Order: sequence, then C-alpha cells, then structure tokens
Amino acid sequence: MSNPNPHPPLKAVTLTHVRYQRGDQIGHLLAWISLVPVFISLGGFVSHFLFRRELQSMFFAIGLIISQFINEIIKKSVQEARPETCALLEMCDSHGWPSSHSQYMFFFAVYFTLLTYYRIGALFRNQMWIAGLVVWPMAVLTMYSRVYLGYHSVAQVFAGAALGAVLGGGWFWVVNNLLWCRFAAIEESAFGRLFYVKDTSHIPNVLKFEYENARAARKHVSYKRAD
Repeated sequence: MSNPNPHPPLKAVTLTHVRYQRGDQIGHLLAWISLVPVFISLGGFVSHFLFRRELQSMFFAIGLIISQFINEIIKKSVQEARPETCALLEMCDSHGWPSSHSQYMFFFAVYFTLLTYYRIGALFRNQMWIAGLVVWPMAVLTMYSRVYLGYHSVAQVFAGAALGAVLGGGWFWVVNNLLWCRFAAIEESAFGRLFYVKDTSHIPNVLKFEYENARAARKHVSYKRAD
C-alpha cells in the first residue's frame, strides 16, 4: 500500500524565519526588531572581531554563546510548549520556555551597561546614553515582539529576560574578576600575536587614544609608508 504522504514534513531555519499578519504594520516592524539578536551576532561581533580584535568583546560574545547553550538545555529539560498562536506560525515543534531572544537581549543589555558604567573599553565619552536610549529599549521591544507576534507567552519572555540578566551580570563578574588577569598573557601568546588580539579595557577613552596615537604616528618617520 502506497504512502499517501511520501514527502517528510518541512522544517524552517528559525534564525531569520519570522512571520507576522499580512497588513499589520506594527507586526512588520516588530518582526524586524525580533531579528536584532541576529544583527548583533553577525553584524556586530563578527565585524568587531575582524576590525578590532578586542579580548573584552570576544569574551562578551563567548558569554552570549554560553547563554544560548544554557537556554537550549533548559528548554529541552522543561519542555514547555509555545502558546497556541504558534500553530499559525509553524513553530509548535520547538519549546518556548524560556525565550531565547529575550534572554539574548537582556544578557547583552546588562553586560553592555556594566561595561559602560565601569568605563571598560569605552569608545565614546558619554556612552551611557547608548545603553539607556538604544540598547535597553531594543531589549524591551524584542521581548514584546515575541509575545505580539505569537511566538511566546508573557511568562516565557519574562523568564528569558530574567535569566539573561542574571547570566549577563554573572559572566561580567567572571570575565572582569577571574579572567581579566589573563588578558596580557593572551596578548603575548602565539594566537594573540598572529591575529593582533589586544586588550584596551584599561584605557578610559579608546577612541581618543587611537585618534591621538594615529596623529602622532603620522609625524613619526618609521610609520610612514614607502612611495
């Protein structure tokens, strides 16, 4: 007897697979906002590594990766279903507690805020306004978007936000109290010398430091390029 459905069910790559109701302009905007973690990961950390090679940022990214692994472990352990709206979104085959998007953004927001508060590797003189006016609103909007679009319940996004905040604060303490003393050794290692990995977290204003050193190097004979 032939199989009436010979083709196995399809499964989408959920990294950028976000649905919203046709004609819903708010939903369209929130769908893009829910992709902020992807933009931060691929556009932010990857480009930052390629062009700056900062140890503090590398460990920031490592912390986010660890946080997402913890999220997957908890989801598979708790196995709490997503809300009923997930049936329309074709997302019922994955678990919903806690929300990984909310966890990611609140980890990012807490870690970024602590870096800024303690002026660790700050690029700008008054960087705290970026945390208050950009990072935290984006974290809250990402959390809201997951409920609005039907991917998570309110409890699931709040659980993700709380877990992300705790892990972000905890990882910041680990990096800057237990691992920071190893940064100089990493800089001097074969890996550090090969990829020009550096630590500028001890410099209060990195942008000003680089600007002044670039101007000074222009006047130094040894830094001038040969024609």
